[in-house]
Amino acid sequence: MGRLLALVAALIGAALIAWTVQQPPKPRPLSTPADQFSAERAMADVRAMAPVPHPVGSEANHAVRDRLVARMAALGLSPQVRAGVGAAKNDRVAGLVLGGQVENIVGVLPGRDRAAPAVALMAHYDSVPGSPGAADDAAGVASALEIVRALKAQGTPARDVLVLLTDGEEAGLLGANAFFRADPLAHHVGFVINMEARGSAGRVQMFQTGADNGPTIALLRKAAVRPQSASLAVFIYEHMPNDTDFTEAKKAGLAGLNFAFAGRQFDYHSPSSTPATLDPGTLQDMGQQGLAAARAAAFAPDLPGRAPNVVYSQVFGNLIIAYAPAIGWVVLALSAVLIILATVRARRREGFARTDILRGMGAALFAVLGAVTLLHFARRATGAGFGFMEQRFLLAQVTRWESALILLGLGFLLAAIAEIARGRRLMALVPLLAGLAASAFGGFDPVGLGLGVAAALVAVAAYGRPVSRAGAWSGALLFGLLLAVAAQALAAPVAFIVAWPLALAALAAALTDMSSRRGVASLVLIGLAAAVGLGWLAGYAHAAFISLDLVELMAISLLGAALLVWPLAQPTEGAPPERLVGPALVILGLALTVAVRVNQPYDARFPQASYVAYQLDQDARRGWLVSDTPERSAWADAVLKSAGGKLTKLSHWVWRRPVDAAPAPYLAAPAPEMTLSRRPDGALSLRVLPPAGSRQIALALTPDTPATLVSIQGAPIGMPLAPGAVSRVRWDAAKDGLELILKPAGPGTLTVKYAARLPRWPDGAPPLPSRPAQVMPFNDSDSTLVTGARRLAW
Repeated sequence: MGRLLALVAALIGAALIAWTVQQPPKPRPLSTPADQFSAERAMADVRAMAPVPHPVGSEANHAVRDRLVARMAALGLSPQVRAGVGAAKNDRVAGLVLGGQVENIVGVLPGRDRAAPAVALMAHYDSVPGSPGAADDAAGVASALEIVRALKAQGTPARDVLVLLTDGEEAGLLGANAFFRADPLAHHVGFVINMEARGSAGRVQMFQTGADNGPTIALLRKAAVRPQSASLAVFIYEHMPNDTDFTEAKKAGLAGLNFAFAGRQFDYHSPSSTPATLDPGTLQDMGQQGLAAARAAAFAPDLPGRAPNVVYSQVFGNLIIAYAPAIGWVVLALSAVLIILATVRARRREGFARTDILRGMGAALFAVLGAVTLLHFARRATGAGFGFMEQRFLLAQVTRWESALILLGLGFLLAAIAEIARGRRLMALVPLLAGLAASAFGGFDPVGLGLGVAAALVAVAAYGRPVSRAGAWSGALLFGLLLAVAAQALAAPVAFIVAWPLALAALAAALTDMSSRRGVASLVLIGLAAAVGLGWLAGYAHAAFISLDLVELMAISLLGAALLVWPLAQPTEGAPPERLVGPALVILGLALTVAVRVNQPYDARFPQASYVAYQLDQDARRGWLVSDTPERSAWADAVLKSAGGKLTKLSHWVWRRPVDAAPAPYLAAPAPEMTLSRRPDGALSLRVLPPAGSRQIALALTPDTPATLVSIQGAPIGMPLAPGAVSRVRWDAAKDGLELILKPAGPGTLTVKYAARLPRWPDGAPPLPSRPAQVMPFNDSDSTLVTGARRLAW
């Protein structure tokens, strides 16, 4: 019973540690000293910026611009509105150019040395079309303004501090592109602190740096206030299809830090992202972390230089551990020594067979594979699709969903460890059945089946007879060591996530002779190590959960958990209470998964997303009512059927996938104006003027002869246009039109398909019915899409 109590105490302790670490700081009031960050002061700017959506080029965005200029002038920053063009080939999608007219706002807090490289506080002030953007990114802008105010209150910094509020980030990093590519002020910047959001709550993570980040992390370590940052996050983000304005700064070769929060992702790019739903504690976290870094850089005699990247992670409090990648081998060598020492001593005490070690290695692999299988099964069983819009069903009940995953993963881990004491192979059936059952949701699932079969085969090999606790833990630690060595060799920045829990577990094993020493002291020592290690790992499990819709990644933390809790989770053979903990947690996790699937989560706080548009095909002279959301609300269904047409799937180049649609009356609407002319240098000038009131125009270009898209609105593009291939341009804020310069290889024709988006329902169409409280418009819903094509020759 003592071992069970130690296990329960360790799990409770870990939960308390994890919960405490993940709580944002309390928001500071207006009375906070002038040189400190106050979320209550910053919230005034959030409220002023985010009453309504304000996408780039809109009148609402111009109002935000003017308000920010006045605000920065009052701070003594001498603000300038710097108009420009942001345009570039998309790094993620071949043959796509994103661009538009932007108006960045730049203000300067003068430093003692005006010639020294400046620190830039960067955030974007535009929002997506359908969201007020209180979190993304009014919170970042408000933080920048409050930070520079606090820096000014402290005194004159060593160097200039620029406040760079970019425009058009949501349309494709347009403002940052215009600034770092073409604005002369960009040459004055030496260090960038960017502030972003992907939710409306939670702790703030520093998740990206410039290249060669050794000195930058040294600055972060010195200045950090309860930091949340690790080389693992930096490594993963570099391999994800995501970008922020910091991407453009990094392309320009600048050092810096990129901060963001991602809790309560339901509000990301949503009408629900209002000042009322933004967590003031999260705003305080953003501000005090940004202020600490900005203060350290702005008042330092020199900015961080360049040195090789380091392996690092926050631990607890203000502590960040960092070291050169090669030191990771030292950590692993010390762990290996401790494991060998503990194993030798344990064999002297208990004389377990060497095969116990091999079976322990197999049991550890089975525990992790089986947990991954159950997590994979649970994700399929929810019935939610995969994708940003598809997972909103889960985001609306995120606490219940995360709890289900924790119970399933941890429960199976404990059950697999406990069962090795008896060695019964029946455990193999659990992941095998889960892998088979995954195909019952959404069709045949080869991944789930493969995971289940693999886990079952490992169980058959590893189980079969009782295994001693010391021998099994020795094998589990050796298995962890092998994985850590592989991670260190293949991706040193991420190896610590296995190596550090392994080192802690190896130390506990060495001090207790692989748990063969009996008594309260041994259980207390192992329990403390497990509580601390699991509390730290839980933060990474939570970060993986909120950052990616890939629940299987939580198994990385489960591996570390297995290494730490093994001697507490493996009971004496035949001890029923200890054996029942894991199965009980799995049953609770399955019950919560069922609750997630059958629950209707949408209400006035978490409304169901709806998207409807009126598409006017000017070539076919047809109208369509369109819905572009994976799950169609009853309200959207009624809108599509309102014209009496039959529901169908509409495929069109402007939509990413076939969309739900129904025929509707064709309505006359102005078409874009296009002219093609030859320039004196032989190049072609294609001028496009969208219909009045257009928010965006998209073009699909198909030449019949080789050509090059040289530039758009003066911004260099240099994109080859192959004959018969489609290249696309998406241009925002094109009120005065745009000019494309093309250089063809010879005579030919160019087919130009267009899609002009107007942010209103078309004249002459019946007005949309009001939405119920549990349904909300999403993105640029309720808009008119004018499509067609032109064929131009030269």
